[in-house]
Amino acid sequence: MNVRRLIPAAALSAAAVLGLSACSGSGTGTTKDGKLDVVASFYPMQYLAERIGGDHVSVRNLTKPGVEPHDLELSPKQTASLGEAGLIVYLKGIQPAVDKAIAQSGAKHTVDAAGLTKLEDHGTEVGHDHEGEEHHGESEAGADPHVWLDPIKYAEVAQGVGKAFEKADPDHAADYRKNTDAVVKDLGALNGKFAAGLKNTATKTFITTHSAFGYLAERYGLTQEGIAGIDPEAEPSPARVRELQSIAKKDHVDTVFFETLASDKTAKTLAKDTGLKTDVLDPLEGITKKSKGEDYLQVMESNLAALQKALGAK
Repeated sequence: MNVRRLIPAAALSAAAVLGLSACSGSGTGTTKDGKLDVVASFYPMQYLAERIGGDHVSVRNLTKPGVEPHDLELSPKQTASLGEAGLIVYLKGIQPAVDKAIAQSGAKHTVDAAGLTKLEDHGTEVGHDHEGEEHHGESEAGADPHVWLDPIKYAEVAQGVGKAFEKADPDHAADYRKNTDAVVKDLGALNGKFAAGLKNTATKTFITTHSAFGYLAERYGLTQEGIAGIDPEAEPSPARVRELQSIAKKDHVDTVFFETLASDKTAKTLAKDTGLKTDVLDPLEGITKKSKGEDYLQVMESNLAALQKALGAK
């Protein structure tokens, strides 16, 4: 999905302040209180870092809550601070500015989640345009980076991140292994809930403004229809509305999903034009006060409930 999300200058400034103020690294990869200094690129990486690292780490997220992660830009000082981290956990292809900054940072320990599981091309262009630039990493590579929305693939990522923690801080390797096992167990249970909850539904098709759910759809035998090629702030083209009207009628779809970090204008416009309802399907790129849950597991269970309702789970 090729979209341009506009972020207020104040939000970007706040993100920069957060990154600078949170940089308490000593230059040796640890914080002043002796904890492993971990940098996470955005929420799905932060969640794993905090769960796996536990009490032995201090995690700072480069993406401020409420800021759309794809468009995050980093200051030179933030980029320089990355070199002080004990471990950087990121997902290449989601945030071009972060990918570039990490490459320039000279950080000793980094782990790229995109290299910890098999990425696939789901036939949607999910790159994002920026002024003066064309499509970034994820659209160029043709691979969908939204692996965290599939609990099984996310568990594979968790295992790789856990090994990276052990390498960066071998003194606490046993605790990192224990914590990783706990995360993997939780994700396995979540997968079981999705598999059972979506096994018998009236329809297998869902419509969403953000084509982020390709892995989830593939895992549970669903079909994602994204409103691709348009800005979430803009109205869908008449041609796409007609196409989605036809799909909705043929596949008995009654809901258009939108996400928490973008406007619901597109979903409401389409819903009005097609006589459909709207609901939230959260791609979990960030947690805010509007999120339907306080962490990854809770929001994913909210997503499951929303899909069950929209798909007519039996």
